[in-house]
Amino acid sequence: MADPTAVGSAHPTGTGFGSLGLGTRLKEGPAPELVQSAGRLETSDSAILWREMSLADLAHVVMLVEVGIVPAESGGRLLELLLELHALPVEQVALDPVLGDLYSNREHWVSRRDSEAAGWLSAGRARREASTVAYRLAVRHRLLALGRAMDELIQATLGRAATHVDTLMPDYTYLQQAHPTTLGHYLLSFVYPMLRDLDRLQACFQRTNTSAAGVGSINGSRLPLDRERLAELLAFEDVITNARDAMWQVDGPVELMATVVALLVNLDRLAEDLMIWTTQEFALVDLADRHSRASVIMPQKKNPYSLAYVRGVAGLAIGRLASMASVAKTPSAQVDNRIFAHGEVPRTLDLTIDSARLMAGVIGALSVNTRLMAQRALDGYAQATDLAEVLMREGGIPYRDAHRVVGVIVRLALERGLPMREVHAELIDEAARPILGRPLALAAEVVAEAVDPARIVASRIGTGGAAPEPMRRMLIECRDRLLAAQQWHATAGAALARAEHNLLARATTLAGRRAGNGTRPRRGGSQP
Repeated sequence: MADPTAVGSAHPTGTGFGSLGLGTRLKEGPAPELVQSAGRLETSDSAILWREMSLADLAHVVMLVEVGIVPAESGGRLLELLLELHALPVEQVALDPVLGDLYSNREHWVSRRDSEAAGWLSAGRARREASTVAYRLAVRHRLLALGRAMDELIQATLGRAATHVDTLMPDYTYLQQAHPTTLGHYLLSFVYPMLRDLDRLQACFQRTNTSAAGVGSINGSRLPLDRERLAELLAFEDVITNARDAMWQVDGPVELMATVVALLVNLDRLAEDLMIWTTQEFALVDLADRHSRASVIMPQKKNPYSLAYVRGVAGLAIGRLASMASVAKTPSAQVDNRIFAHGEVPRTLDLTIDSARLMAGVIGALSVNTRLMAQRALDGYAQATDLAEVLMREGGIPYRDAHRVVGVIVRLALERGLPMREVHAELIDEAARPILGRPLALAAEVVAEAVDPARIVASRIGTGGAAPEPMRRMLIECRDRLLAAQQWHATAGAALARAEHNLLARATTLAGRRAGNGTRPRRGGSQP
C-alpha cells in the first residue's frame, strides 16, 4: 500500500512539471537536468510557502463550493483531504522535484488519495496564482514579525537613550571628534530611522496585503469567481483590481527588499560604531560576553561577533535587493522569474527579524564607560565650533575670521599639550593678533563657558537639540510613535489569526467534519 505522505512515488502519468501528465500539450516528461536544476530549486524554496499555500488552497475550494462551481460532495471530499494535508508539517511530505513546484506536489498528494476530487483544485486558477497568493501570505506574516522585532529594538534603544540623557561624550564625524553631545542624543539618531522603518514596513504590509486570488488568468475568468470572498477568507484588505497586474507584479519584491535594506543599513551603521567603540583604542562600550565570541588562537580576544553578524546580513540583503531587481527585468508577462523571490525574500525577512532581535539584546546588555566618555569630551577639542561662535558674537567678527582664529588656537593648544578646556583668553589673543590685527580681550568666564562640554550641550535647547528639554520632548514623541506601531501590529496580527481560524472552521464545515465525529470515508484513490 502506498505511503500517502510520499509525494514523489507512483506518478499517475509518469511525468510532472504541472502533474497533468502525458496527454497534455507535452509529449514527454521533464529532462533529468531540468528536474535537478529548476525542479529542485522550486521544491526546496517553495517549501517555505507550505502552510501559506495550504491556506490558499483551502480558501479557493471553499469559494468554489460556495459559488456552486464545484459540487458540494466533491468539494467536501477535497476540503477533507486539504485539511488533512494542512495538518502535516512539510518535513513529513517528500516533495518531488520531478513534479516541478509546490502546487503540483500538493495536487499530486491529493490526487493519489482521491483523483476525482483533486481534479477540481485547479478550477479557475493558474498554478502561479496559487504560489503568488501563498507568497503574499508568507511575506505579510513576516512583515508583522519584523515590525514586532523592531518594536523590541526601539524599546531597548529608547530605554538606553532615556538613561543616558546626561551622559556626556564627544560625537564623531569621520571618526574625528566633532561636537560635545550625550549618549542619549546619539542613540535617538538611530531611533528615528527605526521609526521610519516601521512606517515603511507598514506601507509594504498594506500593499502586500492585497489579494491576487481569483483572477482566473491574465484577463479574468468566465467562471463566477468571487474575488472579494477570497480576500475575506484570507484576511486580505482589498483585491488587486487588474487581473493582469495581479498575476504579473514584480515591484513588490523590489520595494520590500529596498525597505529591508534601508532598515539593515541603519542597524549596520549602529553596529559598526559599536564595533569601533568596543576596541581598546576607544573603549567606550563593552559587549556582554553572551553577545561576543572568543578567538580560537588569540586568548586575549573578545570579538564583537553579534555586531559582525548583523553587518553581514546587511551586506547579504543589499546583494539580494540587486538580484530581485535583476530577475524582474523581463517582458511584462513572465512570472516564472519570481520563483527566486519565493525563497530569497522570506529568507531575507527571517534573517532581518533575527538581526533586529539580536541588536535589541546587544543594546539592552551593553556596558557603557560613562566616565571615559565624559573624560574624552573634556580632554578633546570638540568645543572648537562653540568657541568660534562665541568669538563671532562677543568679538563682533565674521564667522570665517572666528573659524581661522580658533584653528590657530587648536594648533597652538596641540603643540603645547593643552586640552580645549584649558584654553584661556591670553591664548585667544595670541592667535587673533596675526589674523585680526588686534586682541579680542574676552572675559575669562566667557571663555570658560565656551569650552565647557556640559554647558555646550545645555545650550542646545532648540528642536532636536541635545539639551535635556528637547531630549524629553523627543523621548515622548518616540514613545508615542512606538506605542501606535505596537498597537497596529497587534491589531493586524489578530485580524490574520481570526481570519485563519474562520477559514479552517468554514472548510471543516463544508468537509462535513465535526470535532469528535471522525472522518468520512473517501471515494477513489488509495486508502491510507
